[in-house]
Amino acid sequence: MPEPSFIFGVDVGGTFTDIFVLDEDRNSCEIVKVPSRPEDQSTGILDGISKVSKNFEDISLIIHGTTVGTNALLERKGAKTGIITTTGFRDVIEMRRRDRPHTWGLWGNFEPIIARDLRLEVDERVLSNGVIEKPVDIDQVRDAAQQLISMGVEAVCIFFMNSYANSANEKLALEAVQSVWPNDYITCASEILPEIREFERGSTSALNAYLQPIIGNYLERLGTGLAKGGLQGEVLIVQSNGGVMTIDISRSFPVRTALSGPAAGVIAGAYIGKVSGYDNLITCDMGGTSFDVSLVSDGDTALAPQTSVDFGLVVRTPMIEITTIGAGGGSIAWVDRGGLLQVGPESAGSNPGPVCYGLGNDRPTVTDANLVMGRINAERPIGGMLNSLDVEASKKAIAEHIGKPLAIEVMEAAEAVIQVANAKMAGAIRLVSIEKGHDPEKFVAMPFGGGGALHTGALIKDVGLAKAIVPRFPGITSALGCVIADMRLDRVHTLNVLLNNIKLGDLHKEIELTSKASEKIITQSKVKFERIDYVFELDMLYVGQTHSVSARLPVNINKIREELSLEVIKKSFEDAYFSNFGRLLEGIDLRILNLRVSVIGRRPKLDLHIFAPSSNSSLKDAETGERNVWVDGGWQSAKIYNRLDLPEESSISGPALLEQSDTTIFLEPDLEGSVDKLGNLIISRRE
Repeated sequence: MPEPSFIFGVDVGGTFTDIFVLDEDRNSCEIVKVPSRPEDQSTGILDGISKVSKNFEDISLIIHGTTVGTNALLERKGAKTGIITTTGFRDVIEMRRRDRPHTWGLWGNFEPIIARDLRLEVDERVLSNGVIEKPVDIDQVRDAAQQLISMGVEAVCIFFMNSYANSANEKLALEAVQSVWPNDYITCASEILPEIREFERGSTSALNAYLQPIIGNYLERLGTGLAKGGLQGEVLIVQSNGGVMTIDISRSFPVRTALSGPAAGVIAGAYIGKVSGYDNLITCDMGGTSFDVSLVSDGDTALAPQTSVDFGLVVRTPMIEITTIGAGGGSIAWVDRGGLLQVGPESAGSNPGPVCYGLGNDRPTVTDANLVMGRINAERPIGGMLNSLDVEASKKAIAEHIGKPLAIEVMEAAEAVIQVANAKMAGAIRLVSIEKGHDPEKFVAMPFGGGGALHTGALIKDVGLAKAIVPRFPGITSALGCVIADMRLDRVHTLNVLLNNIKLGDLHKEIELTSKASEKIITQSKVKFERIDYVFELDMLYVGQTHSVSARLPVNINKIREELSLEVIKKSFEDAYFSNFGRLLEGIDLRILNLRVSVIGRRPKLDLHIFAPSSNSSLKDAETGERNVWVDGGWQSAKIYNRLDLPEESSISGPALLEQSDTTIFLEPDLEGSVDKLGNLIISRRE
């Protein structure tokens, strides 16, 4: 029987589920877009896979970027969860860092994800040096577990003070809870985040427990559906750090999927950019609900140690730095009480969707505005959900909800909606570039998602970016990223010791043991790796500081004991500190806070020449007609091209529309586009 040869990358968005299919035997690909099923994402995935493969036995690997966890956190629809914690510390996740929703405001409240009556205390105490001052009262733990069960909880988080330094009390409590309530949804904070700082550890662990039943049930439904179809291959889940993990790890650490979907797009963007000769990118993912922006510098994605999914919902786990705003194709345009035009954050999603879908929504969206302005072909809607789009319904909605309150004509109103949306997106790009010290002229934009390429020109001109590179299939770039992503496992261990007091032998041993344990987990999968890389970092700071910097250690896994010295550690810190702050502090001791070990299984990379334009086509063959588009207050005639038929090195001047099944690209009058050898469209200002 032949070996299965299909690899599926699956990205579930708020509006569409995108699937990228790679046939390794034929070195060919196929793309599929189907409407998302918010009520059960697994159903949409199975529908999409079935469109390509009736027999799942042909599939060797499915890599899935999911928003199930993200949505559960944003919508507060996780499982009913209880906490068992140290006496006196039940309010840690509510007190946070004494921040507030509106920093300079006099109002705002915060509703903890776990209610106070579900946060129970037990007697135990571990000191910061790991000494057990008071053993955990097992009877109290059992009583607390029984009480939580009687209150109908689905998951439990055990979170004790200083468990990062000694987890013995937590492990005993875990056994006690399991003795009265044996199930898979018990989270131990020392296993989720063995790191100093009680709020971040408590928040991350509580959110992990909150998501476990949701993610667990979802993955079970997906696995059952795939098994019924005959799947013999493996399923991997994209993590927020841009790597992938097995389903078993996903069930245990669902909090690592908090930014799963957006991360895959950044990984794809960075790879496409690097292969195409662009190491400095700003990825711009515009879907139906949101606009996600991330900066790629010198070919490397930026990783943040933590993020806040929503106010007070802090997740401390390595993840790609992504700025998200509510400005997608489905974002609703509205006029506030002050008479100002707003776009988002509310979205029409996939159901009912924009007004032009005709599924019940009567409030205009960004998609409706683009349609009215002629930038979207009403007869060729993406996704295959509809045969056509209702232009007149969109005009009516814009006139009623935007034009009438602002006393302007419908076309002026539609253009205003696009301008406001563009301004919001440009602001997000400035946040990750200019405000972090990067010159936008040295970066190129990479728009993708279903709507990103419609707004490219406005964004590069507004922000001052050098140019833009539109990938071959922008609408399914995140799904492509799933296929490209490596397998990655990140671990952290708090040391909290002065540099001069550290025992190098113990540090060497900790790095080696952690690396071997992570490598063992990674290599247990059926996935093929080209190699395994190791990244070692220390969170360090000057004594007296509260903020730390990440110092990467330039050492080889096989030469840790020979290459890792105090001098190497000190130099790594000084290089990182100077890079961040431009100066060093003299005469102050250094403290090592945490050790971070990342083990990365590098998967074989996709040959992007698979996207190379056909050599048999011509620019004239690709031209399909003309359509009027509204630009700068008036109608202009724009040529229409079938984007995938454009030959290599062909050049197109705006105004022009480039259509394909997963998106539409709009070239404004002062822009031009050229096709490179990998099928990317390079957009630049016309000279």
